[in-house]
Amino acid sequence: MTPRNPFDVPLVVPGFALPWVFAFLAIPLALLVLVWAGRLLLPHRRLVLPLDRAAGGDGWWLWLLVAAADSLPPLLLAVVILMLAGPLRNGPPKQKRSLTNIQLLVDVSGSMTAKFGDGTRYDASMTAIEKFVDFRKGDAFGLTFFGHDFLHWCPLTSDPSAVKCSLPFMRPENAPPQLGGTLIANCVRGCVKELQKRDDGDKMILLVTDGESDDITGGAETVLANELVKAGVTVFCVIVAEGDPQPEMYTICRTSGGEAFRADDPDALKAVFQKIDTLKPAKLTATAPEAIDYYEPFALAGLALLLVHLGCLFGLRYTPW
Repeated sequence: MTPRNPFDVPLVVPGFALPWVFAFLAIPLALLVLVWAGRLLLPHRRLVLPLDRAAGGDGWWLWLLVAAADSLPPLLLAVVILMLAGPLRNGPPKQKRSLTNIQLLVDVSGSMTAKFGDGTRYDASMTAIEKFVDFRKGDAFGLTFFGHDFLHWCPLTSDPSAVKCSLPFMRPENAPPQLGGTLIANCVRGCVKELQKRDDGDKMILLVTDGESDDITGGAETVLANELVKAGVTVFCVIVAEGDPQPEMYTICRTSGGEAFRADDPDALKAVFQKIDTLKPAKLTATAPEAIDYYEPFALAGLALLLVHLGCLFGLRYTPW
């Protein structure tokens, strides 16, 4: 049975970057033929001495040793050619961050100007969102401001600076009249449509508000929650005010796979965003390993051949005397 790849990704088959260089292996191969066939094809290499007429063996064992020593330079050349061909092997498997599409839905109704810490509820929310966006680099963020109606201010983008630069421009004090009040269900549905334009990655809505909404009561929350489940969108809600989120908000968030939180001071708001990151962590998926250089065994083989050849030069070689 073929062993299963534990990373469940296709493996890169090791090989050589420049296989056409193998053609030059004909050179060391020809040299090896000359070395081993030289006793028969090139008899002039043998030097006749008076000792040759003496009784004794024909010296085959010595010839074999000398021929083996003479084979080392062609083998070393073959190793060099293989290294020039660029040997490759599988590198360690890598992990790629899976994209999460996060639509930030921020309340800009008049109540967001209420004092909250050293600033307003809106100021504290924007500071926490900026830190959250920085921490979740690699995800795609979109920005929508809402009240009774909604305004898609920044489309989904993997460039966090696009979202952070947009935050100061739509303050509650400057918001148009139609962005007053709070209608959560209407605005959440608008964000779902934006998220459905993305085919890849998880989809999440991060709702920041300080009020309650009349369009998620009387069973409307269940209808909205089912729509979110069908669309594959998770909703997290952060209430930037004193008091718990309205019960319907818990139903919407938990049914979709998210959660609703209360943040009644800036420190709690920061902790809430950290909690959301742990509940919806970035996913890592294994990717196919890349081919990397693999010179080590060839270099060691070449070094070993070179050292043995140097040793053979002290005795196992042809000489003219």
